[in-house]
Amino acid sequence: MTKNVVPLIIAVLLALSIMSWSDWAAHAQASYPAMASLNEYLISDKEAEIDIARTAAPKSISDGAEVMVLGKDGYTTAIKGRNGFLCIVERSWGAATDDPQFWNLKVRSPICFNPPAARSFAPIYLMKTRLLLAGKSKAETLKAVAAALDSKELPPLEPAALCYMMSKQQYLNDAGKSWHPHLMFIVPGDATKSSGADLPGSPVIAANDPEERATILMVWVSKWSDGTPGPHS
Repeated sequence: MTKNVVPLIIAVLLALSIMSWSDWAAHAQASYPAMASLNEYLISDKEAEIDIARTAAPKSISDGAEVMVLGKDGYTTAIKGRNGFLCIVERSWGAATDDPQFWNLKVRSPICFNPPAARSFAPIYLMKTRLLLAGKSKAETLKAVAAALDSKELPPLEPAALCYMMSKQQYLNDAGKSWHPHLMFIVPGDATKSSGADLPGSPVIAANDPEERATILMVWVSKWSDGTPGPHS
């Protein structure tokens, strides 16, 4: 949902476990300088989008989650949830505004927010989406999001905010296709050093996201959401 994701979101990928997020980002060579036609970001079959969104987390979580789908004015609820989780398919503008793939029309990033993240982190991505689809520029969108964070129109990040990104169908950017099943822990501010992320041997990958005033700490897990083994490296 962020520059390094993932939303998230996405927000907010690596070729090797020892690579830092910035190293990985350097491998994403393609650039998308402008927004494509809106229809190219939409999934025409909404049932298919619901199914993709639910692949972000194991069925024990996603079957009870709210599911939102993208339309011409932003995301709307397609399935009401009962467990407080929220699953969506993020698009490329989950990245930071200076990411060269910000408008990559191929990006499909299934993500499932736990209740604290659904209440306090997903709203940033949802607001960003509404503004961009309404024709606001990147700069205007950033300014509006910052003002909403300052005024508490967007809520402060809650403790224990967590996102699942365990979908085998993930297309995170042109270098991140079926990358790795992983969890994302969202913490306020720049927590890269305090988390020990990106150090040799550390299992934690950090993506500092000043636009959303948070750090995304990613940890690989061994299986995709369907229970099949994920890649080892």
